[in-house]
Amino acid sequence: MTQQVPVLRLGDALLVSIQVDLQDDDVLALQEELAERIVSTGARGVIIDISAVDIVDSFIGRMFSSIAALSRVLDAETVVVGMRPAVAITLVELGLSLEGVRTALDLEKGRAILDRLIAERRPAHDLDYLDDDADYVPLDDPAGERARPDPSRR
Repeated sequence: MTQQVPVLRLGDALLVSIQVDLQDDDVLALQEELAERIVSTGARGVIIDISAVDIVDSFIGRMFSSIAALSRVLDAETVVVGMRPAVAITLVELGLSLEGVRTALDLEKGRAILDRLIAERRPAHDLDYLDDDADYVPLDDPAGERARPDPSRR
């Protein structure tokens, strides 16, 4: 039986609150739904709360890494919060380093990490380049009148 995992909007991020131990099909469905929600909402980040998760296996551990990679491709960062010590020990024993996955002890710390990551990436999205001379168009000047070089000065 497939479990529904709530995906909630939290400002410019999505909060995934895993309240039950997931089966493989549940994780695959979550990955698909999360990708769709990132695109449809324009979310810049994803927080996965696993504080209620008691058991993980190698598949679910790898899926955390896959979700983080998928989120990055869709221009969103991922932080996993609330990992219990037993879950962390199991992941290490399984040899899973969760490459690309940032973790935090709780939701508050996870949100702070996510806010920092989003802020670090924001400047690259605020510029629209015109030509090879790296002149740019500010978003409030879509015609590019202020940034366009004067051809007589070349």
